[in-house]
Amino acid sequence: MRNPLTYITTFFLLALMGISGCTKTIHPPPAKPREPAVSHPPALTPQVSRPEPATQRQYSVMGQTYTPMSTHEGYAEEGVASWYGPKFHGQRTSNGEIFNMYEKTAAHKLLPMNTIVRVTNLDNGKEIDLRINDRGPFVGNRIIDLSFAAAREIDMIGPGTARVRVEALGAVPKEELTGIFYVQVGSFSSKENATKLKQKMQSKGYKESRLQEFFRDDQKLWRVQAGTFTNVLAAEKAHDTLLEEIPGAFIIAD
Repeated sequence: MRNPLTYITTFFLLALMGISGCTKTIHPPPAKPREPAVSHPPALTPQVSRPEPATQRQYSVMGQTYTPMSTHEGYAEEGVASWYGPKFHGQRTSNGEIFNMYEKTAAHKLLPMNTIVRVTNLDNGKEIDLRINDRGPFVGNRIIDLSFAAAREIDMIGPGTARVRVEALGAVPKEELTGIFYVQVGSFSSKENATKLKQKMQSKGYKESRLQEFFRDDQKLWRVQAGTFTNVLAAEKAHDTLLEEIPGAFIIAD
């Protein structure tokens, strides 16, 4: 028969071994974090913005700001018409043409240039179709300013104004807008620099490029104009090409 003391000793030894095992629990090392996948966005193609034509840009007159319409479609309005003539005859219109009071044209604050409009005199029923080539009128509640010839045709020369309906009919095809056109590519206080640019335009094939002398605040300046072009469509093609090199270039009519 075994000694009871032996059983007690054995029991305590096993208990101590169990406690020791519990305090030495080994945890596996943490897994190495995975590196996030890096996505490379596609290269962006730079967008080259072309400047708006000068006649489509926002402008201000006598503290009032106007934003020209991008299209003539759907335009119709009734209001007061006026006319202009001798005081402005021979001056440049907003689209660069020379104003001729004997041609059937008109000024409008918002319609795109070269829009064809039908103007009906509501007092007598007479009507006329006109082309917009200028900005205005900027007086009171007037909605359109007719050339002398146009106003005479609908009998509003005497009164000076008339109640009218103005309706947009369409736009003149660019190839039909014939005349002498240039693309203005610069303005300089140095005639030497202006001459260099003119010669550069001539070397590009614009053989009839020219300098135009003018004054601003009593300072003599020179405009450089590449040309010539016999219709608006040809001028616009050259304009598109020249814009790549000269962002501020714009078309004028002689």
